[in-house]
Amino acid sequence: MRIGFGAPMSGAWASPRNLGHFAERAEDLGYASLWTFHRLLTPADKEALDPVYRSVLDPLITLAYAAARTSRIRLGVSLINFPFVTPVYLAKETSSLDVLSGGRLDLGLGAGWQQEEFVASGVSPERRGRRAEEFVAALRTLWEDEVSSFDGEFYTIPPSRQAFKPVQKPHPPVLLGGVAEAALKRAGRIADGWLSRSVTDLSRIHEQIAIVRRAAEEAGKDPGGVRVVVRGVVRAGEEARDESGARLRLSGSHDQIREDAAWLSEQGVTELFYDLNYDPLIGSPDAEPDSATARAEEILEGLAP
Repeated sequence: MRIGFGAPMSGAWASPRNLGHFAERAEDLGYASLWTFHRLLTPADKEALDPVYRSVLDPLITLAYAAARTSRIRLGVSLINFPFVTPVYLAKETSSLDVLSGGRLDLGLGAGWQQEEFVASGVSPERRGRRAEEFVAALRTLWEDEVSSFDGEFYTIPPSRQAFKPVQKPHPPVLLGGVAEAALKRAGRIADGWLSRSVTDLSRIHEQIAIVRRAAEEAGKDPGGVRVVVRGVVRAGEEARDESGARLRLSGSHDQIREDAAWLSEQGVTELFYDLNYDPLIGSPDAEPDSATARAEEILEGLAP
């Protein structure tokens, strides 16, 4: 199993200096990948939302900055909420990033969940499953075909040329998020893999993985070749408990977190990235920047693969 790291992009530690430093240090320490996420805005009357969502950098611009400071580490976004962007614009952005990074991009796509973001983007949250199918198909023609065209219910691309094309062939890996059974099956059927959520119950992740891989097999794909990427919300230094009193995976000492990572590999996870943006002492805008950076540095070093 590959081990990645969440880029500094939320709250107190999300600074240009830290982004460059942590990207370089993660690469030097042998982390396989660097990951970002997507949040457009936070509703003014929803202070109960996790602090991680209150101040967030753009995910692709963040990866472009990291790409300029690194040469080997893969660059992933988990994930872009596709209803809020168009396929033609995202194809241009991701092709450019893949070219400028030397073919290191992994693109995750999700259907979105925050109502205010749908309203602000002028998009309906209805029929997101069908929209996802069309979005991926439109991306692929833009990435792969010399002359691209698409005529669907949600998206239309007149016969057009878009260059540059991505370095990775036939295109950068596409990973889909989602937890409903239909979304899990869609990930197995049309994507290169599945992305878990920050609130995924890791103790039962094998059940979701089985649905994804079964759908891949039914679609004529090699189920063993389907990637499963887990966002690891790390609670370092504390043994967090669930309602039953059991210790939550990826909480506790560095040794306990490493043991949990090995256990996740046994469940079928192919890649785990430690995301410290969800640590309120690091990713909250109210955290003290120097303390947040020092804590993140200690965890980065302590969990290095």
